[in-house]
Amino acid sequence: MKLTRRVVIGGGIALCGGGFSGVRGAFAKNPACDTDVVHTVQTGFEGLRADGYGLLRGRKVGLIANPTSVGRNLHHIADIIHADASINLQAIFGPEHGFRGSAPAGSSEALTRDPKTDVMVYDIYNVSGPRLDAIIRSSGIDTMVFDIQDVGARFYTYISTLYDTMAACARLGIDYVVLDRPNPISGTRVGGPVLDPRFASFVGRQAIPIQHGMTVCELASLFNACFIPTVSGRPVQLRHVGMKGWTRDLFFDQTDLPWVPPSPNMPTVQTAIAYPGTCLFEGTDLSVGRGTAMPFLYLGGPRLDATAWRDRMEQSGLPGVAFRDVAFAPVAFVDKGAMDHGLQIVITDRKRFDAVRTGLTLLSTLRNLTGSVPWRGKDARTFDLLMGTDTVRHQLDQGTAPDAIIQSWQPELARFMETRKKYMLYS
Repeated sequence: MKLTRRVVIGGGIALCGGGFSGVRGAFAKNPACDTDVVHTVQTGFEGLRADGYGLLRGRKVGLIANPTSVGRNLHHIADIIHADASINLQAIFGPEHGFRGSAPAGSSEALTRDPKTDVMVYDIYNVSGPRLDAIIRSSGIDTMVFDIQDVGARFYTYISTLYDTMAACARLGIDYVVLDRPNPISGTRVGGPVLDPRFASFVGRQAIPIQHGMTVCELASLFNACFIPTVSGRPVQLRHVGMKGWTRDLFFDQTDLPWVPPSPNMPTVQTAIAYPGTCLFEGTDLSVGRGTAMPFLYLGGPRLDATAWRDRMEQSGLPGVAFRDVAFAPVAFVDKGAMDHGLQIVITDRKRFDAVRTGLTLLSTLRNLTGSVPWRGKDARTFDLLMGTDTVRHQLDQGTAPDAIIQSWQPELARFMETRKKYMLYS
């Protein structure tokens, strides 16, 4: 079913439903948002509910969830499931930011009892191996359910929690159910280097690229076939409930689903679209706009020449994006209380916009402008973990052009694309 609407999305220059008609032609039709046609999408949870929770009846259920785990009416699925007397919701497991989403980046909520459901909530952020096995075993569950909105980037940690808990449940003989939700930045574009196993971490568990173009159900199927048997000795007993009405070309705001920020610094769909490229700056000493109204759309530092950086980026000819020189003062995180100078990333055509290429070009032009990239830490380990390799950092330091860097990872990316085809559930 298709509906028609006009939508205004806060959080940036690019506003849906028109705007900027008097500016240059790139903004005239505003393809940055392109949400005139809205598609009705049924999430995996809605499908499970319509089926009378058949996969959960008679089971001791554990739920991995966060604030995005909502039904169409925005009620949390933990509350919905708990209200059904036929379902035994025995335990809840919280990822990064926690089950109710109150914790900042890099942290989670402590072990607690949820006041709404009186169900025990276990903290499993960045927990894996025997310790995770022990937590899940102690909960007494026999079926684990995962229902969290991902954003389509390898280093967004919810899919690492998906992977780690699948591996644990395989070892423990616990069934695993994944409820699907859209890849909010669409499922068509795939980009970035495939992770080198030497750089596996909680921001990248296995060999997938930065922008994977998959939903969580598709990723779970790939993980279970390609990786889980190796780390756990066998695959997990996996069931997934797919979506209805979603196609790979859809961005989240082209659906009729409500957008709930997946984390405190992911307020809009536009943020998510830029994130696979701009998050790379978390591996530098520059601010990515955390502590401002434009996280991952602002990049800067106290001593940058923003105008010169903007001019260099405009000369790069990147499609689907424009740049505005800005000054901003983060109220938290990097450069808290300082006046930063840098760029605002303005997505003008999201179908042509390539986040990873844009992030790489921003780093390259910064290096050419200032003489070096201000890597975070003495060994720049943070950037290498985000990138999934140290090769790109060395190439940037040597002044290698972005096109040449991108070309260098194409063989492995092509192999991933072939593997990915086997697990795609949607056209």
